[in-house]
Amino acid sequence: MSFQFVRASNAAAAARFKSSSDGAMFIAGGSGVVDLLSQNVIRPSLLIDLTGLSNRGIDLTPQGALCVGALTTMAQLAWHENVMTDYPVLMQALLSGATPQVHHAASIGGNLLQKTRCTYYRNSGFACNKRNPGSGCDARSGFNAGHAIFGASEHCIAVHPSDLAVALLALNAEITLEGRNGKRSLPMDDLLRLPGDTPHLESSLAQDELIVSVEIPRLSRNTRSAYSKVDEHNSFSFAVVSVAAVVEIQNGLVSNARLAAGGVAPKPWRLASTEAAILHNELNEKTIENAALAAIQGAIALAHNAHKVELLKRTVTGILTQLAGHQS
Repeated sequence: MSFQFVRASNAAAAARFKSSSDGAMFIAGGSGVVDLLSQNVIRPSLLIDLTGLSNRGIDLTPQGALCVGALTTMAQLAWHENVMTDYPVLMQALLSGATPQVHHAASIGGNLLQKTRCTYYRNSGFACNKRNPGSGCDARSGFNAGHAIFGASEHCIAVHPSDLAVALLALNAEITLEGRNGKRSLPMDDLLRLPGDTPHLESSLAQDELIVSVEIPRLSRNTRSAYSKVDEHNSFSFAVVSVAAVVEIQNGLVSNARLAAGGVAPKPWRLASTEAAILHNELNEKTIENAALAAIQGAIALAHNAHKVELLKRTVTGILTQLAGHQS
């Protein structure tokens, strides 16, 4: 395989390089891209190195929100003083996946846009509409224990692997993009796309755009948060099911709530029905039971992944029980 390699000095230059070729790709920490290159899953015509850009580090906005540069590493964010103190859900999500070595190399922007771990996508011997549009989806008739129970389509049932993305959805984060037409922001929930009939189009970014920063709102002092993850090996692996919960409690009642699930959909999955089930209620056993049942409404199990439905219900039960006891 051969490709060109260039270094961008700023976001504008990166956007120009990206728009110059349909086969151009960005690379920063490289933990995901290098893996895909070595497996011959991706074949870029041009790799654009982003490590020379200045969008890294963590600042507080005047409103008290965290503004995180996209080139900030997972470790830098996880061990930041404000994150350790005020955002347990974020720290737990960042440290629950990959290895310490990856934490110190992988960028926040790259983590959010990482490719699926679906075996059928990563093995060119299988048909995969995400890798080769129009070729089919062998996962539908194959062993699909790790695949989606929400948001899938007949063209793709792969799940998104990022733990961080799940936490950022629960935290109502905003993502700032930059391209040749300038900057724009969008909610975390709009960054990634459901597959529909175009599973190869995975994000809402235009061809020349890149993530430059992530803004995480300030949480009130009455907010409790946590991240819970079920994986196969209990050591640096990808989620079978995960749940991020951010719950504000005032006078014993839930006044605000955002929950999201990972490992169950092609993008982090907002648990809106669960939020509605606990809002304005006390987090007692009955409320939590109703919330857990609400979480699995609309789930569609495949031949081998029905266990995810029960795991999601149990994970929601566990995390809400934890937050009810204020063990964030």
